[in-house]
This record gives sequence, C-alpha cells and structure tokens, in this order.
Amino acid sequence: RYVSQNRLHNMIEYEFQLLIERLNETRGNQNAFFAFADTVAAQSFRGTKNCHGWMGIKFQIQPKAEPNYIVVHVNMLDSTNLQQQQAIGIVGVNLVHGAFYLHSEPELLIESLLDGLSPERIEVDMIRFYGPYFSNVDNRLMALQLVEKNLTNAALIAPDGSVVQPSEVFYKMPILVERGSFRPVTHVNLDMLDGARAQFPPAVSGEEIIEVMEITMRNLLATGVVDHKDFLARADLISAVGKYTLISDYARYYRLATYLWRYTKREIGIVLGVPSLNEIFDEKYYTTLEGGILESFGRLFKNDLNLFVYPYRDPQLGHISTLKEFQVPTNLQDLFEHMVANHYLEPIHNYREEVMHIFSRAVLAKIKNQEDDWEQMVPPEVAEIIKERRYFGYY
Repeated sequence: RYVSQNRLHNMIEYEFQLLIERLNETRGNQNAFFAFADTVAAQSFRGTKNCHGWMGIKFQIQPKAEPNYIVVHVNMLDSTNLQQQQAIGIVGVNLVHGAFYLHSEPELLIESLLDGLSPERIEVDMIRFYGPYFSNVDNRLMALQLVEKNLTNAALIAPDGSVVQPSEVFYKMPILVERGSFRPVTHVNLDMLDGARAQFPPAVSGEEIIEVMEITMRNLLATGVVDHKDFLARADLISAVGKYTLISDYARYYRLATYLWRYTKREIGIVLGVPSLNEIFDEKYYTTLEGGILESFGRLFKNDLNLFVYPYRDPQLGHISTLKEFQVPTNLQDLFEHMVANHYLEPIHNYREEVMHIFSRAVLAKIKNQEDDWEQMVPPEVAEIIKERRYFGYY
C-alpha cells in the first residue's frame, strides 16, 4: 500500500521544483513546464493480486502560468507484467497528450485515456482535475464520465463532495449500502439505513462503518440520457445527509457485492425494500449465468453479507408487508427459507410507520407542482438545499 496518492504527489512536486530551479531563469519565458510521475504495483513472480497504480501530471498551459494537476488511479487487468507495463505506458502517454491538447474539454480527455487500449486491460476508477484552469470543473461529473464512458464500473464520491479512490475508503471497513434513485433523499431512505444500522453487527458493537447510497446507471438512464444537472442535485442531497455516493453500472446485486469484496473482507450489509426482493428471486435475470439463480446467490452470499429488508406499505390498502409475508415461486420456497433461517435475509425490525407512505416520485411531483407538504417528507437539510438551489423544478 506504499503505492499511494501521497507518494505520487511527493514525486511530482519534487520533479517540478527541480525544473523550476534549473530551467526557469533561462527558459521560463519561452517554455511551459510539466512533470509526470507514476507509482505502480504490477504483477510479480509472487502473483500480486492488487495490480494498480497512481499517475499524474503537473503542467503549465503557457509559460509563467500557474500549474494545474490531473491525477488518475488505474487498476491493471492484464495477466503478465510485460502487458501491464505496455498498458500503463499507453495510459501515461494519453494523459500527457490530453493535458496539453484536450485540457479545455475534460470529457474528451477522459475518453482518450484508453486510446489504443480496452476496459479489459485497464480500469480508470478515479480522476481528479485541479488548479486555476480547472476551477470550474466539477470532479463529480468527471467521476460520472468514467462510468458513463465504460472506463470503470463504479466511482465514489465522499460526503464532502470530493472524488475518492474506493480502496482508500473501503479498505478493511464494514460497509452498509442502500440502492435507490434518491430523487430526492426522503425520510424513508434514511429510515431504511437507520433500521439496518441498528441490526448491523459492526455498528451494534460500536465500530465505524461506511454508509453508502448507490445510484446505478440504469437509474440515471431512466429517461434515455444522463441528465448531469439532475445527477449533481442527487449527489448534493446525499452529501447533505452525510453519506457516500456510489455511481455504478451494477444492475445485479451479486455484482455489487463482488465489487465491494475487492476492497474489504469485513461485513457488508445491503439495504433494500420488500419489492426489490421480487427482482432478486426472479430467475429471468440470471439466464446468462451457467448456474442460474443458485450461482448468483452463491456469488452474493459467499462472504459475510446480509440483505436487510425494509417493509413495504401498499399505498392503496395501507397494508404493511414484511419479509415474513414475502411470497416466492414454489420451486424457490426452500431456497428462500434457507436464506432466512441462516440470516442471509434479515427483516428490519425498527421502522417508522409514519414515514412509510413516502415515495420519492410522489415527493418529486409535489415539488414540481409547488405543493407545500413535500418539505415534511424530506430531511430539513435536503429541503433547504432544494429550495436554495431550485432543484427538481422548484421555483
């Protein structure tokens, strides 16, 4: 883990300072300086599993200008050391080229990083632009671009709005995840996490846990195209309630679990509502797996993972359905009972009935229609931001 962002920063600063000391007096008026560095843990004879690296560039766009930075984290997926060397070299060349020729179009710069490569060889799971020239670049949108352009399957945003590399946050930590649209974040969203946390063993024992709200690309593409303004609104609201934002293209829960286990072997809890269980127990979603639904469950629960299931209130009848009343097809009944008996599926016991009538889509409609009662359906900090920044059609 000595291959770190801090190490990269020290290398770049040292090299750039040498340039200034040695060349600024004689060439500073005519030349723009840059320093490139990388620090990498590649495949070795010991069979290194976590093959990754940091690379970055500090550069002047014109002579005497204040320098800017682009920092990237990559995961190397080739099986041999030589292939990894070649791939990391190509990404490095693309980064230097992009810094000087595509800095005015960060989206194109991101897309160009894998020129001559494929996502099967290199994954870029974090990129950060900073410096005076990039003062108007929102790195959260750049993180979204990484997922949208298939450079990575997931990107992570911290509660303070900064883009972070997943292993820096998840490494050896217990994680609690809730998937949703969060358009906007409502009292129900927080009640689901609160109820799961009360039963999550690491939280019960007083350990620090990482709480994440995940938005999938499928959700972001619900209208056909990704609305960047809408995404930033959701990210702002998730940050307002102090949670991490995970952007992913993991449509299936077992793929999300596999991703998280890359970084931790601690407990993982996934929070979902009773309706989402219908999708998990629907065999049509597993036709691409040789082992079908059994293989998907084997992947999902192979380590210490629990699904915490929040009750559902029927909006017409008012009836509350819990995990106990959940019905599965007859051929899956034994599998379902096995999951419950072994506590892979855990019903959330503590929940607030008074908020269970709240649905994000209904809140969204009320905001657009200027109905005043929507403010009681969301946390106060969420309502304040929506009104202040006029999100979701508020005026």
